[in-house]
Amino acid sequence: MTKPRIGWIGLGHMGVPMVGNLIAAGYALTLYNRTPGKADSLKGHIVSSPAELARQSDIVITMLSDDSGQESVLFGKDGVFSAARTGLTVINMGTVSPQASRDTAERLGKVGVDVLDAPVSGSVKPAQDGTLVILVGGDAAVLGRCQPIFDLLGKRTFHFGAHGQGSVAKLAINMMLGMTLEALAESVLFGEAGGLDRATLLEMIGETACASPIVTLKLPSLKVDSYPAAFPLKHMAKDFRLALAESAGLDIPSGRATAASFAAAESRGLGDSDVMAVIKSLK
Repeated sequence: MTKPRIGWIGLGHMGVPMVGNLIAAGYALTLYNRTPGKADSLKGHIVSSPAELARQSDIVITMLSDDSGQESVLFGKDGVFSAARTGLTVINMGTVSPQASRDTAERLGKVGVDVLDAPVSGSVKPAQDGTLVILVGGDAAVLGRCQPIFDLLGKRTFHFGAHGQGSVAKLAINMMLGMTLEALAESVLFGEAGGLDRATLLEMIGETACASPIVTLKLPSLKVDSYPAAFPLKHMAKDFRLALAESAGLDIPSGRATAASFAAAESRGLGDSDVMAVIKSLK
């Protein structure tokens, strides 16, 4: 069976390794990035606009970090919408608001385009390894057609139902992720304030029931107090803002407190550091 032509928009921390996995599997990719140069190392055809990319693709995948970026590449000047046609599929794999996902599906659906929201849980290493968890909202038949692509990018795909539900699932898991790392940071600072050696404390944490995969992943950076970005802190702060906007008055006190902590860390200039750099703000 002939592989569909894929157009990929967004070549940041996650997009580059995901594109690499698709190219390695034999897909021909057309690439567009708002910042020139990021596609130069990849074996794909680089184009100058999202519209040109859409004209050359059967499936367009976006991997962008916010609603404004998604709006720009899809509906801005020379955006995907200007080349929309029946039979085209658009998949958003970045983290945008559930409402933006619903609006995108409605607007593109009116011109015959199939749409999925399919954000991912996982950072750079799972993206490199093809072991992301993919969270999908949209029509099951469209998901079925796209599943071979998701199987190359992730270890498991979950279908949550209608458009926007994949985005809700992503905010839910990122809220839990943020609260877990906030708790880890606070526990380390509490132990140090009580006179504990950080290295020994971290080793102890790694041997307890609290040592979930994400905690274990962050222990080495805490040990050396260095936080190069695997998942930039500014994205976690943004995801908490989206989650609180979606919560509609739901009582989530820990979520609100953690959102405030990440917002403070971002305001202190830590946005481009890894999410674990929240410990520097707390300190």
